[in-house]
Amino acid sequence: MGAGGRMSVPPSTKKSEFGPLKRVPHTRPPFTLGEIKKAIPPHCFKRSVIRSFSYVAYDLIIASLLYYVATNYIHHLPQPFSYLAWPIYGYIQGCVLTGVWVIAHECGHHAFSDYQWLDDTVGLILHSCLLVPYFSWKYSHRRHHSNTGSLERDEVFVPKQKSGVRWYAKYLDNPPGRFLTLTITLTLGWPLYLAFNVSGRTYDRFACHYDPYGPIYSNRERLQIFISDAGVLAACYGLYRLIMAKGFIWVLCVYGGPLLVVNANLVLITFLQHTHPSLPHYDSSEWDWLRGALATVDRSYGPFGILNKVFHNITDTHVAHHLFSTMPHYHAMEATKAIKPILGEYYHFDATPVYKAMWRETKECIYVEPDEGDKKGVFWYRKLQ
Repeated sequence: MGAGGRMSVPPSTKKSEFGPLKRVPHTRPPFTLGEIKKAIPPHCFKRSVIRSFSYVAYDLIIASLLYYVATNYIHHLPQPFSYLAWPIYGYIQGCVLTGVWVIAHECGHHAFSDYQWLDDTVGLILHSCLLVPYFSWKYSHRRHHSNTGSLERDEVFVPKQKSGVRWYAKYLDNPPGRFLTLTITLTLGWPLYLAFNVSGRTYDRFACHYDPYGPIYSNRERLQIFISDAGVLAACYGLYRLIMAKGFIWVLCVYGGPLLVVNANLVLITFLQHTHPSLPHYDSSEWDWLRGALATVDRSYGPFGILNKVFHNITDTHVAHHLFSTMPHYHAMEATKAIKPILGEYYHFDATPVYKAMWRETKECIYVEPDEGDKKGVFWYRKLQ
């Protein structure tokens, strides 16, 4: 997969990291997916079982060490330090487990190994332990990758057009309202999406990731949705037994807090990758797969980008991931560096600190509409006037 031949389109000399609010080009790019692929070293497409499992082992060892320290030492701390230690543990552990979530996400893309059965087995176990219905999300997420940037068919964080803005939006268009919106999004956004398809595409009837007969899935996928539900139910039963043995507060501190952080991280990551004032969206008259895949943004998380590594670079290699989703995460940074000269202004990286970016996007990205006098099928984010 991939070759090192010469490009038929010369690499762009334009600077790729331009101002964060400068719009990404929306016209058809002067390169093809095949030409982008030729710029990537062929070894970047190779999946290694040993190397992939090494990341699983590394994350689980770190998570186990954090668990050991928390359960053996926090209760010995004098008050109020023990009350402060649990949220710190929850945040750090949640970030580590976000890395585990990312590896399960790799399994859903068949980027973990060359064996589909192995990818699905590992992904089912890891995601179920984090209360994620593996196959259910795998199929809806695959459709997201197939329809990124499409106003009609994209699956997640689909922007509203002006006519779809709710009446109460104007009352939330202020600092307290934005804080409330972000709080609800980061705490309840993920379970609301899974259970009620909140922020997802519109279907002609009720859509739920736990419903094997829902409109999200085809007939040949329904059995695997049952398996996903069984995995989540097994994890819930394990938590029930743990609560009976250790108590609700213990489980809340050890597992519940980190899980909230995992859910907040994945919602925030996805939101910021696809919500940006500079990114176009398309209706069916203009959308095509390559322009949709390029309508995403790479970002840096945490001081010195430390969370980029903890999250296995899902944050700062997302453009490459949308172009080649079966590529293992441990090659994605090398691939990103290789394709940036080809993509030129079609590649977008925003180094705005995450806390500033999420506040800005919550304010600036309320609905989409075309520019006056421009192509009517190309939509840009707007804020409320």
